[in-house]
Amino acid sequence: MITITLEQAHKLADVAMKHGQTLQLAPLTIAVLDAGGCIVLIHRADGSSLLRPQIAIAKAWGVLGMGFGGRELARRARANPPFFNAVSDMANGNIVPTPGGVLIRAMTGAVMGSIGISGDTSENDEVCAVRGIESLSLIADTGE
Repeated sequence: MITITLEQAHKLADVAMKHGQTLQLAPLTIAVLDAGGCIVLIHRADGSSLLRPQIAIAKAWGVLGMGFGGRELARRARANPPFFNAVSDMANGNIVPTPGGVLIRAMTGAVMGSIGISGDTSENDEVCAVRGIESLSLIADTGE
């Protein structure tokens, strides 16, 4: 199994955080998980609010657990709320079906992990996640 390394997670998070600062977004919190769903890195900007780490982890964990990016997760949650309520219960609430949760794929398409970003709008969170992933010449799977 190919999985994201700590070194890659640091680079990805640094690029994503700097991109958020360039765009003058609200303070971001970034969670990077490996292919097995374990936390590799949490990166929290000064001024980031209290629940941001949990939200970022839940964005990353949800896309990894379901196997598709946050945009597709959001579409499916809207289309079938009872199913996603059940999934959320099974996940102990650790799923946030919105953009900002992105699968990290190797050039072969294999899932290496996921990233969740929380702090600004979900769409802006996703833009920063994609920037970070692509800086490593990896594929960002947003579910689009």
